[in-house]
Amino acid sequence: MAISDEVQAIFSHLEKNDHSKNNYFQIINQFVQRRKKEGDVWQKHIDAVYAMLLDEIRSNALVPQTTVKFGTSGWRGLLGKDIFVRSISFVTAAIVELYTAVDHEPALIPFLGVSSLDEAKRRGCVVGFDNRFGGEVLASAVIDVLVRAGFAVHYAGESTTGVLSAAVLELGAAFSVNLTPSHNPLEYGGYKFNAADAGPAASELTGRITSAARKIIDDGASALVSLQKTPPSASERQDIMPFDSLAAWKSMVRKNVSLHGLDYDEIIRNFDDNSEIVVVVDSVHGASRLHISQLFNQSRSDRLVHLRGQADVTFGGVAPEPSSVNMQGVVEKLRGRPERLRLGAIIDPDGDRIRFTDGSVEISMNQFGAMGYHFLHEIKGKKGMVAKTVATSNLANALARAFGEEVFEPRVGFKEFKPVIGKALVCFEESDGISIIGHTPEKDAYIGLLLALDMVMTTGKNLGEYLQDMEKRYGAYYPDRDGIQVGVQGDELTKALFRLKKFGIGAGIVVGTEEKIIREVIDIDGRKMIFEDGSWLMIRPSGTEPKVRFYVESRTPVGAQNLVDAAKAMLADLGLL
Repeated sequence: MAISDEVQAIFSHLEKNDHSKNNYFQIINQFVQRRKKEGDVWQKHIDAVYAMLLDEIRSNALVPQTTVKFGTSGWRGLLGKDIFVRSISFVTAAIVELYTAVDHEPALIPFLGVSSLDEAKRRGCVVGFDNRFGGEVLASAVIDVLVRAGFAVHYAGESTTGVLSAAVLELGAAFSVNLTPSHNPLEYGGYKFNAADAGPAASELTGRITSAARKIIDDGASALVSLQKTPPSASERQDIMPFDSLAAWKSMVRKNVSLHGLDYDEIIRNFDDNSEIVVVVDSVHGASRLHISQLFNQSRSDRLVHLRGQADVTFGGVAPEPSSVNMQGVVEKLRGRPERLRLGAIIDPDGDRIRFTDGSVEISMNQFGAMGYHFLHEIKGKKGMVAKTVATSNLANALARAFGEEVFEPRVGFKEFKPVIGKALVCFEESDGISIIGHTPEKDAYIGLLLALDMVMTTGKNLGEYLQDMEKRYGAYYPDRDGIQVGVQGDELTKALFRLKKFGIGAGIVVGTEEKIIREVIDIDGRKMIFEDGSWLMIRPSGTEPKVRFYVESRTPVGAQNLVDAAKAMLADLGLL
């Protein structure tokens, strides 16, 4: 069958004038896989389906298929089905209601960082989006609601989460809206809201936004939302303030060099002058593709290699996350280079997650966060605590003990670091997110990249060598994580996992061929059981799906899988498998 006949047969099954019955992404994913095998002949057909999806995004007048819920990283949903102009507009109207309430609810002031509605309007909102399909159309809907409500709008266009966070602080804005689902697959859209502190919103705010948005959507009306026409394009408006978001990021890094010790301009000059180092960055077609060259001040050196830096809302048909599988292109490129120092990185679509390699050793954030803490504390001479989520490697704990410093170890979620922003030298989580003192309270791949670049050039060591030196002195740690689908979720799953309490201090758990005794239990987020040899396993429920996640760490290279197997055995014992 000819390609045109095959496409026509697929299109013939689409319901005309009824988007709700059409699964456009099922077709897009199918065509993308064919493009990978058979070439760009499929691109025009992919574009044709996206044109239908764009019409759905603009015209959908239904309620979202999945109820709006703001969690740790905002609201995520399927483009066209959950995330579309009308739903985005109603959610923005809910945020306007939140600021309207400040004048008669002073309890909101500490969470929002503004003392009145007038102040919020004057300071305004930073609006941006990642590389997802329909980003500017959705941003235009957000902007239209905000302008109607009297808010100043600082328009960044396509940008990254960390950069937009820095812009909030540099511009003195009241809040930001970033249209991104982070590292979710290509069919997802998302909505991130950060208040004036530029960090992930507190639960006191996300809960209010969730309930207000649901009410507005159920009522089907808001005075701030025009349902008569498509909102004007952001790029054509004269009543908003476009700005260079990356310039704001650079300004913040330069301004706070005395706090973190990363001299941005000197680091980039050193890269240009150091013929012994090569840097390979993979943007996986995400928003960071716009910034990598600018981050290196438009360096023309062939020692800066940028992979997957072209626009592609399909991400080339891969899951757009900083995973080991996606890192292979970076690894291959580094192994073919003659330079002695090799730094590779992969960044997720909205630029808030990053993972590293030196071509031989992959460095996840479990290790790199601790390495960054060591570098700032011991090499840069900065004194202070370290902050890491409870599911993250205990390598940083060993460093803090050796340095005589504190460890702040909250539940999973970057917003949990709020109490120690400005105190902790490094804040990081196992899912590849990091920030440092003097920077934003939001995770940021770019500050991680700058830190890694300075680390390699200052020490003259590749990341794997640096890690090996640390492990010789402070001990080796081998983290891993996994997850498994279960038959229940929500309160029922929480109730089932409550029975893990029987595994208390002094209890024994069979791991591999030996019994390990629990020395310590941390139950602020699921249950983390630390054994006498320093290894541990942690079990926690997913907040969004019927899934249990477990995190483990062994003190031997082969022990991590035994801990994963032990976690699964514990779930089986609870009747969840």
